[in-house]
Amino acid sequence: MPAATLIAVKPSVQTSAASADLAVIKARQKTAWSSGNYAVVGTTLQIVGEELCEALDLSAGSKVLDVAAGNGMASLAAARRWCNVVSTDYVASLLEQGRARAAAEGAAIEFQEADAEALPFADRSFDAVLSTFGVMFTPNQDKAAAELLRVCKPGGQIGLTNWTPDGFIGQMFKTLGKYLPPPAGTKSPLLWGTRARLTEMFEPASAWIKTESRHYNFRYRSAQHFLEVFRTYYGPMLKAFLALETPQQNRLEKDLYDLIARMNRADNGTMVVPSEYLEVVIMKR
Repeated sequence: MPAATLIAVKPSVQTSAASADLAVIKARQKTAWSSGNYAVVGTTLQIVGEELCEALDLSAGSKVLDVAAGNGMASLAAARRWCNVVSTDYVASLLEQGRARAAAEGAAIEFQEADAEALPFADRSFDAVLSTFGVMFTPNQDKAAAELLRVCKPGGQIGLTNWTPDGFIGQMFKTLGKYLPPPAGTKSPLLWGTRARLTEMFEPASAWIKTESRHYNFRYRSAQHFLEVFRTYYGPMLKAFLALETPQQNRLEKDLYDLIARMNRADNGTMVVPSEYLEVVIMKR
């Protein structure tokens, strides 16, 4: 595992896009994430939430907020460490599935519908604020980062996991972007997987920022199985295929199979593709 990297803090300049345009983009994103059933994919990523909570060294009794929590990957991991957890997302159906998971485990987690760019909590409310592959997809990145900092107590921690541009999921989104380009004027969510962008967004209010490159292995029965699951349940890919005519769908499918073939390390007909992500721990000043 690569050694952790500390980012020195220094002043930065933030910019913002037109709020009206971003509101339209957010509405479209919400529709995409509400389609399919992200929980089918999110449940497979559970180990990432566990490792993030260990990286934060969470203490029992800590007040923890999980932002853009999906079906509760990091929320459950924090609750297993006897933290007092509030799990939020702007997709109500995912929160319902998180509730079901918590009930099955007997975990006392509070679930609340919330927008990551306008969190309904007072300043300095939480000892730790988490997001696993969630907040990185907000259209207004600077606003979302500011909200994470606002609700975190001084001396508290922000823990993130973000897909990197060069990893498998980063390359998958770039492949999708060849067929459906992202909205003009928006920043790529994959920037959250770079140390430079994290420095821009978080350094003014941070004592330190620690990043570590990690890998999650996508394990599926085959490349065909992976694509079947993602085309059916993963909102962004589901919407991408629905938006394309059949010839483009076929080309996109071939490009995705080629990507998997290049990165697949299994030699028994199954799929084992490592995808790099950046594990981030930020100490708020």
